[in-house]
Amino acid sequence: MSGRAWKVGDNVSTDEILPGRYMALTDDAELAAHVLESVSPAIAAAVQPGDVLVAGANFGTGSSRQGAPRAISAAGFSAIVAGSFARIFFRNCVNIGLPVVWSPEAAAGIADGDVVEVDAVAGTIRNVTAGAEWQVPPLPDFVRLIAEAGGLAEYAGARLRAGLPLVPQ
Repeated sequence: MSGRAWKVGDNVSTDEILPGRYMALTDDAELAAHVLESVSPAIAAAVQPGDVLVAGANFGTGSSRQGAPRAISAAGFSAIVAGSFARIFFRNCVNIGLPVVWSPEAAAGIADGDVVEVDAVAGTIRNVTAGAEWQVPPLPDFVRLIAEAGGLAEYAGARLRAGLPLVPQ
């Protein structure tokens, strides 16, 4: 995955990612239109498929709004690189198949607008613009399978239809 980096700061909450007044929306295009609007109104209108969201520490703090990662994905972001994540937000991203990579060094070393490549399976983050690269632990196999399936519901459905156990043996 590669694209333009859109950088936001520390402690961006789920309410800032997708304000509560939009939580009743069900259409992905409508969710995407409001992503991060209170942080930077320009993001929702300008993000392109494959772009990468880069954040500081504690990204996704606050309530466990599942709509927040869904809005990020619907907007076209292919991955999130952050200094750290709020635990439940991290898990909600996994559940919808949105790759999230934890690296304080990469988050600090990527500037807004840089071209970034993220390979969560291999555990690499590359700032093409600056010529820098960071290695992080690759996704665990089970999380990788969920991401490859497009999310937890898709993963579970495919396993059940195939008569396989939910957790690989």
